[in-house]
Amino acid sequence: MSFYRNIVWFLKGIHEYTRSGYEQAAKHFVAKELDVAVVGRSFIITGANSGIGKATATAIAKKGGTVHMLCRNKERAEKAKEDIVRETGNTEVYVHHLDMSETHKVWEFAESFKMQYPSLNVLINNAGCMVNKREVNDDGLEKNFATNTLGMYLLTQSLIPLLQKSRDARVITVTSGGMLVQKLQPDDLQSAKGSFDGTMVYAQNKRQQVVLTEQWAKHHPAIHFSVMHPGWADTPAVSASMPQFHQMMGDRLRSAEQGADTVVWLALTRAAGKTRSGKFFQDRRAVPAHLPLAWTHSSPEEVRSFMTQLEILAQAAKQPRTDTQPSFDPTY
Repeated sequence: MSFYRNIVWFLKGIHEYTRSGYEQAAKHFVAKELDVAVVGRSFIITGANSGIGKATATAIAKKGGTVHMLCRNKERAEKAKEDIVRETGNTEVYVHHLDMSETHKVWEFAESFKMQYPSLNVLINNAGCMVNKREVNDDGLEKNFATNTLGMYLLTQSLIPLLQKSRDARVITVTSGGMLVQKLQPDDLQSAKGSFDGTMVYAQNKRQQVVLTEQWAKHHPAIHFSVMHPGWADTPAVSASMPQFHQMMGDRLRSAEQGADTVVWLALTRAAGKTRSGKFFQDRRAVPAHLPLAWTHSSPEEVRSFMTQLEILAQAAKQPRTDTQPSFDPTY
């Protein structure tokens, strides 16, 4: 089954996820949908100092939005902010230093942000990582899971009350088409069993993000939730984590701006807000979150197990830190 999934996914990717795939899809875009101004609306973008995150921040700043950049590297973030302000003329761009793998600090940031700012219109979960050897953070959490899933969950869940106060609130999560080869595996969230494959762990995290988006959409109807695949884009993250793939694809990779296009469309346009919440998007349209005949759908029991474990880990992240032992059970 995994062989079938990988072959179907790769063929689909060559046709749809490349630069030519974007150019073909763009023939059907409605340009006037992005003819909007968002002065006075606030946006949080994680991982906003490079690649798709920076392209998204730049596009939103051009439309007049207030941009909060959440970045792990403060120096790179400040440099990116300077670039964005210079290019757009918008000075309402702010840097917040945050490593999404440090889950306790993610929760602390969200609580502090809620006290400092009266509203938030759009949260864009863009930050992610692909660590190809199993590493754990100071709390004993596997790093890919901590960054891509639990950190994102904590940030979103903590900011939902603030988002609910805003008009036309939205949460957009940047996932990966790689999730199409993965079925949710709630019995090993931290990839502690068997051999460790960073690419597959990343894909599993991205499947988790899709499931989370579907669940949030059910439970928080006042907010529009979506998850999107940017295609195969030429970004520093792809170059660093998948050098062979980056070299093999070369000029067939999308630009960061092309990868960010659907994020921007989902964040800004009225058309996106009219679509059903909880959907998976690619090139400005909702698409299936499963490959045909791939058997990647989750049972209600699997989803409940996943959500229960995630909430237990999230509650642990909110507890005072100790130096004596990890705060998390690695068997999750």
